[in-house]
Amino acid sequence: MSDGRSLQDHLPEYRPLTPPRDGRIFGSERKVRLGDVDPSGRLRLDALTRYCQDVSNDDTTDAGLDDDPGWVVRSTVVDELEPARLYEPLTFHTFCSGLGKRWAERRLAVRGRLGARYEVATLWVCVDTRTGQPIRLTPQFLDLYAGAADGRTASARQRNPKPAAVSGRPSHHHQWQLRRVDFDTLDHVNNAAYWAAVEEWMEPFRRPRRIRLEYADGVTERPELTIERVSEPDHMVLWWWAGDGGPSASASVQPASVQPASAQPASEPSLGAESAISAGLIDSAPPEAEPGR
Repeated sequence: MSDGRSLQDHLPEYRPLTPPRDGRIFGSERKVRLGDVDPSGRLRLDALTRYCQDVSNDDTTDAGLDDDPGWVVRSTVVDELEPARLYEPLTFHTFCSGLGKRWAERRLAVRGRLGARYEVATLWVCVDTRTGQPIRLTPQFLDLYAGAADGRTASARQRNPKPAAVSGRPSHHHQWQLRRVDFDTLDHVNNAAYWAAVEEWMEPFRRPRRIRLEYADGVTERPELTIERVSEPDHMVLWWWAGDGGPSASASVQPASVQPASAQPASEPSLGAESAISAGLIDSAPPEAEPGR
């Protein structure tokens, strides 16, 4: 039964983040292409998160980080403050914004030449490539990235509400057919593919908005998924069901705050592989995630 609270009461609160004072910051560029926008010309979030994955990989390659151990995404939070449009050039600046014993949070500040603005945070878990189990962050990683974290810790607490927490509210169940192109080389549904479902029901919710996607066990086969959806004005929660256990993933949509112009840095760092410099770039909330599976 419903506990009498609104769906908003079950969603995490928006909180600001103090910009970094030191450490590695990596810059890159992308341009919004025709295959990455919706019918209105707005950059879709599945495309944005794919850009972010590529920039993150470019950063670790440029830094010389070893391929072993591996990294698995456990959550991604996107603050869509002003959406990018077709053919808009984008700049990305990324750094490590928090550490745990076995995971690290990566932030990306995305700015567009025509005014686009996103803040993105992803929690990556360090895993043994042979066993798939979480392991401690390596000394090499800490040498490269701990400086930018500036002593901040990244919590592993899950934030999206569980289905039981909002039971009793009207919910909708949708069949979601997976495609071969949704799977990666490990035969898992690619992280960006989950965002396609979020896009399906997100558009009625006003901007600026925060979208939080958390991965539990994920999906490793090709069943027809069921997506459960609970919506209220300005708020929505989705759960992906692939079997008899708990949800394989969850997503939430809620309003996001926009920081005043005075909170923005006076200038952004120059782009390029050498841009490991000190700068203050991020002014959005520090998302937290569950390492889970």
